[in-house]
Amino acid sequence: MADSTQDPFLHSRPSGGRASITYVKQPKKEIITPKIDTTEPTGGNFVPVDLNKAPDEPFFPASFEEWNHQDSMLGGLGGLRKRLERNGIIIKGRYLEDTSGNPVGGKSQGVRYAHEFALGTDIDLLKLTGYDIGIFHFLVTERAGLSLATSMLPAISSVQEIFGSGETVRLTRLTLEHHFNRYIAMEAGWFSTENDFAESSIHWNLYVYCEFQSNAICGMPQSLAFNSGYGWYPTAHPGSYLKLYPFGNKHFMMSGGIYNVDNTISNTHNGWKLGLNNTTGSYLPFQFLWSHGGTDEHGALPGNIRLGGYWDTSEVKIVTNGSARFQPASVNLINLPQQSVRGRYGGWIEVDQMLQRDHDGSSRGTLLFLSYVWGDPRTSLAPYFATWGIIRKGTFPSRPNDTINFGGKILILNPKLADYAWQLRSLGEKAYIPSNENSIELNYGWRPNPWATIRPGLQYLWHPGGTNRYPNALILDFEVGFTF
Repeated sequence: MADSTQDPFLHSRPSGGRASITYVKQPKKEIITPKIDTTEPTGGNFVPVDLNKAPDEPFFPASFEEWNHQDSMLGGLGGLRKRLERNGIIIKGRYLEDTSGNPVGGKSQGVRYAHEFALGTDIDLLKLTGYDIGIFHFLVTERAGLSLATSMLPAISSVQEIFGSGETVRLTRLTLEHHFNRYIAMEAGWFSTENDFAESSIHWNLYVYCEFQSNAICGMPQSLAFNSGYGWYPTAHPGSYLKLYPFGNKHFMMSGGIYNVDNTISNTHNGWKLGLNNTTGSYLPFQFLWSHGGTDEHGALPGNIRLGGYWDTSEVKIVTNGSARFQPASVNLINLPQQSVRGRYGGWIEVDQMLQRDHDGSSRGTLLFLSYVWGDPRTSLAPYFATWGIIRKGTFPSRPNDTINFGGKILILNPKLADYAWQLRSLGEKAYIPSNENSIELNYGWRPNPWATIRPGLQYLWHPGGTNRYPNALILDFEVGFTF
């Protein structure tokens, strides 16, 4: 199961401030952070880090084979990492790139590349200072590149999960997390809603949604970002959450939060924005989590069920105000509704279940996940949205960490958009009827070592842009990631 100590390197999502038809929810592709030990250091004392101490291990690996089996590309940095971790300081970094091309279908053919660098730290202040203050999280991301969904298809959901949120250097997390006891935990600062509400589960130390390159799947159910002020990775919103564990364990959890809604936060010049100017309201999510079964390797087959909802206090225009994005510029929008409403709402359900493991103690098995999101019919672009996926870990006897992943999305646009388009047609306009945009993805996750993933795959997209204006598209993917 996922909790707030998981690495925030995991995701992303649409840019609420863009005029483009493409909404990019960027992944939740995070590096999974090792669980921080919050027990009192032996004797109640802490050992300060001595950066001048001679390395207790070689800085460079002795052989290619040794380098290939390190936990990260840069290894232990001559023992520095181990000394920092003994004092509660975990350093993490990642590079991830998505390259996609559409040889068939869409508006035109082409290839686009996008990437993200991420660098951050988690600091257990109890180990570092001897005082139980909490865990300090800090994360910076840098994104660059171009979107196939914007330029070639188009597509409502990005086919590259790492593209979006204003390609720039950005503060992604600056928070303090504190576990008061085994019943109560909270976190406050600047971060994304995506890390703690409608988030993906973690199985086999894999963030299961981000076994897919499609941004519709990776990160979180993407229509939450279309429909509301949900804060998506890698943007950082002022906010806080409270988590309650009624039975003193993580089998059942109730949580609620409050986050600032700012439709300009994803703009390139707002990468380090900390203030509240341009605030439109507050996003108030709640969630119930039931986690059942044993571990991934032992006991009953594990699974999770999340049930959640939200209230967004912002004043927004009704959905038909967005009709122009589905029509050519030549279409004369007649009597376009312009009403606004204050407050929008919605909910979600997410289910994941391990279907089998090869044998007790095995890390090879098969997992199924499903999600469904419903949004306010007055304002939601996609009030009906579902994702699904099947993940098989351990593809061949000699490849226990590789995965085969097959999944997809069902995106149904608001029927009010179609009603308005039919009205335009009745008045003689050659309008396109918005309906849905569905897709499937099949990929292979090759993990040649613990710190690298190479993922070739393909996607097939029905009704690019949510209309019949362009032919269905075949998309070839190539994703590469390294953990530093």
